[in-house]
Amino acid sequence: MTAAAPKVMDRGRGTPSPVGSRQELPVFFLLLLLFFTIPLLEITVLLQVGSAIGVLPTIAMVVLTAVIGAGIIRAQGIATLGRVRLELERGELPAVGIIEAAMLLVAGALLLTPGFVTDAIGFLILVPPLRRRVIHSFLARRVVATGAAPASGQSGPGRVRVIEGEFRREDE
Repeated sequence: MTAAAPKVMDRGRGTPSPVGSRQELPVFFLLLLLFFTIPLLEITVLLQVGSAIGVLPTIAMVVLTAVIGAGIIRAQGIATLGRVRLELERGELPAVGIIEAAMLLVAGALLLTPGFVTDAIGFLILVPPLRRRVIHSFLARRVVATGAAPASGQSGPGRVRVIEGEFRREDE
């Protein structure tokens, strides 16, 4: 007797498909492609910039972008943490804040990686309106509303107010 392969829902058609199927292969190949192309691209750009302005100014620019990026990430990270705390205190799910913090982490890793291409991508992530637009489009495509009501006592714009109480049927 053989066990059936676990199934996952195919996002495109809503039909089950076996785990390990071809939907997972493009992600692996994309990551593999990025793993090899980004360093090659960075080396090419560093060599071109180094030949145009010199080795020491190129190294200074790479270090300067890392230092500036770290300062910006620190300030934006503290602001994001404050927003997440406020949302938690209000009893809200801080989905945008958590994803924003994850994106800031990615931006920090990109800015600390030596090179101009990764620095450019990292600085793009640090632009708050652009970052929030990416987050909202991601959430719009991936999140499914369940229709669950919030806990009692929580009300506000767009929320259903739940009033706890006891009842008795009169027809019994």
